[in-house]
Amino acid sequence: MTTHQYTAEATSPPSPPGYDRQASPASTPTSAPTASRPGRDRYLDLLRSLALVRVVVYHLFGWAWLTILFPSMGVMFALAGSLTARSLNRPARDVIKSRLRRLLPPLWVFGAVVLLLMLADGWNPVQDPDHGGTWGLVELLDYAVPIGTPPYPGHLGSNSGLLEDTWAVQAVGPLWYLRAYLWFVVASPLLLWAFRRAPWVTLLAPLALTAIVGTGLVTIPGETADVVTDFAVYGGCWVLGFAHHEGMLKRIPRYAVVSCSVPVMVFGLWWASAHPGPDGWDLNDIPLAQATWSFGFVAILLQYAPSWQRLPGRLARWDKLVTLSNNRAVTIYLWHNLLITATVPIIDRAYDLPFLQSDRATAALDTTYPLWTFALVWPLIALTTLAFGWNEDLAAKRTPLLWPDGPGKPTGRHARRA
Repeated sequence: MTTHQYTAEATSPPSPPGYDRQASPASTPTSAPTASRPGRDRYLDLLRSLALVRVVVYHLFGWAWLTILFPSMGVMFALAGSLTARSLNRPARDVIKSRLRRLLPPLWVFGAVVLLLMLADGWNPVQDPDHGGTWGLVELLDYAVPIGTPPYPGHLGSNSGLLEDTWAVQAVGPLWYLRAYLWFVVASPLLLWAFRRAPWVTLLAPLALTAIVGTGLVTIPGETADVVTDFAVYGGCWVLGFAHHEGMLKRIPRYAVVSCSVPVMVFGLWWASAHPGPDGWDLNDIPLAQATWSFGFVAILLQYAPSWQRLPGRLARWDKLVTLSNNRAVTIYLWHNLLITATVPIIDRAYDLPFLQSDRATAALDTTYPLWTFALVWPLIALTTLAFGWNEDLAAKRTPLLWPDGPGKPTGRHARRA
C-alpha cells in the first residue's frame, strides 16, 4: 500500500513544531550557518498558513488540480527543513529531542481520542484481520511515536451509522506526515552535514531516489516502501529548506533558479500526463510528478522570498489568523480530517427540518452539501483549537493560551531555544 492509498495527501501541516523564531536568509558560505536576527519571517508564516488552508480545502472537495496549484506538502516540508537547519546550530541530540517534544504531545492527545472512538465503535485491534495478534498491539505504539503506519480498521460501523464506515481511515490519514517529519528530523544532522560538503548532490539525490523507488523500477516490500517513498518524494523540498537557511539560493541569480526549476516542473507535469493515477492528475498518487513539481515550485517560492517582519499592505489584515494558524499548526493538521467527517451527521440533520421536506429543497441541499461542509468545518476547527491547542504550548514550554493570535512571551529557560 502506498502512502497516498493510506490517505490522499493528508497535511499541511504541517509544519509541526509550533511557533519558532525564524531567521532571515543571509548570503554566507554553505559551510557555515547564517547569522540570524530576532523576529519572525512573516513570509514563511504566510506560506505555512496557505498550505494548511489548501490541505483542508483539498480534503473537503478532492480537487486534483489543487495539488498543482499549490503543492502544500512540499512547501511545509521545506519550511520545516529551514527551521531544522537553523536549530542545528545547537547539538544535534538537543535539536532532535526538542523537535520530538513539540510533535509528540499533540499526537498523544489526538491518538488517545481516536483510539477511544474506534474501540467504542467496536474495533478490536487483537482480532483485526490486517493487524491482529500480538504484532497488532505492538503497532499501536505508532500512535505514540509515529515511526510507521499505525493500525486502523478500513471499515468500522455501518454506512447507516452516525459516521460513514470509513471515518477511521480519514481520521488516521494525516499521521503519514508526522511519520515522514519524524524521519526527516532524525536524519537532518547527517543531511545537513552532507549538504554543507556536497550541496548539489544532497539537493538532487532525493529526486534520483524517487525515480528509482517511486516509479516501480525498484520495489520495496511492506510498509518500508511508504517510508522510503515519502522520504524520497519530499526530501528535495526538505533540503531546499536547508539551502534557504544557509543562503545558497540567494547567491544564485534568480533567472538561473527559474530557468532550472521550470523544466523540472514541466517534466513533472509531463510524467503525470503519461502516468495518471486513480484520480487522474492528482499528484499525490504520482510520486515522481509530485517530487519534481514540488521541488521546482518550492525553489521559486524560496528564491523570491522577501524578509517580512510584518505582513505588508492588505495582507496585514490577516495577521492574527496567520499567527494563530502557525501557533496551532499541529492541532489544525491532526484534527481537520476527522472534523470534516464530523460535519456529515450535523448537516444531515437539516434534512429533517420542516421547510426542507420538498423534493426541490432536498435537491438544493444535495447540490450545496460541499459548501455547507466547507462553512461548518472551520467553526469545528476553531472549537478543537480551543479544546486541545493549548497542548502545543505545553509541548513548546510556553504559557498555555486558548487563542494565541498575537505575540506571546516564552517561559522557562528552554523556551527561546526550542
